[in-house]
Amino acid sequence: MSEIKYCPLNYTMNLIGTKWKPLILFHLLEGGLRSGILQKKIDGISNKMFTQTVIELEADSLVKRIVYPVVPPRVEYELTEKGKSLEAILRSLDQWGIEQSEQNS
Repeated sequence: MSEIKYCPLNYTMNLIGTKWKPLILFHLLEGGLRSGILQKKIDGISNKMFTQTVIELEADSLVKRIVYPVVPPRVEYELTEKGKSLEAILRSLDQWGIEQSEQNS
């Protein structure tokens, strides 16, 4: 009989381990952003991929979508408490990238 083992790293990577999720989460560390502004901060992301990614982040309770009842509709995204708990990980990844890019230049 095979036993399924729980892997915390696998759990974390399933939540944030795509190309776009860490970038979206990182930009939301400073506070909520309107949908269009957030998307513009992420170079190279298509509208379809942005929408799909924020839907996944919302489903995983990392991001909260706020819709304001105005015309035209205004949508903002902000981190949930669960999303905010990733701050140290995201900032560490950012710092590692800075250090590596400096070493390689």
